[in-house]
Amino acid sequence: MLTAIIVAAGSSKRIGFDKLSASIAGKPVLQHTVEAFERTASVEEIVIVSRADRLSEFQDMLRFLTKVTAIIPGGEHRHNSVEAGLRRVALGARYVAVHDGARPLITPIQIEEVFQQAQVHEAASLAEPMSDTLKRANQELMVDGSIDRHQLYAMQTPQIFERFLLEQAYNAVSTAGWRVTDEVSAVELLGRKVKLVLSTDVNFKITYERDLQLAETVLLARQGRN
Repeated sequence: MLTAIIVAAGSSKRIGFDKLSASIAGKPVLQHTVEAFERTASVEEIVIVSRADRLSEFQDMLRFLTKVTAIIPGGEHRHNSVEAGLRRVALGARYVAVHDGARPLITPIQIEEVFQQAQVHEAASLAEPMSDTLKRANQELMVDGSIDRHQLYAMQTPQIFERFLLEQAYNAVSTAGWRVTDEVSAVELLGRKVKLVLSTDVNFKITYERDLQLAETVLLARQGRN
């Protein structure tokens, strides 16, 4: 059984307004995200982790989706929210996928590809090779060096793990008082390996206002192909 935890508890500080409720291609960002997991055959359960003040809004938004079993409040940081989601995962779930609510372009095909690799390697994540030239800069934004992009990858979600492995990783994070920005980082701290699955489709995270228009363009193009 595969359970998806959708992390939707962020503050949207960089975009300046609530991006998860912003409409793209006729639906809120979060609804596009959750519906992708709803349509994925391997996913049997979806847990949404939200800000406490948005629970009723998201309950209304997602009320017709049959795989959503819980919409719960998250914590101060991302890892606190994921831990809260893990506590609500069904006892029978063997694998857990964690996905950013602000990545509405994810597809069932991509989810299934990562899940297949997680079943082989215990841990897998969607990722994209770095294609831009990378520079290191000082506090004044003056370039002070280059970074070799060979074998560098931008991490995406979903990130899928055997449940016990993810729980063990977050227990270690909590005990040590670490802060991690994704689940791969937590698993790495245990010394475990994670298989990367190269992204074959557009799957960026909505971060800035311009991303909304780009995401809508992608979604409308996909609808036109169907």
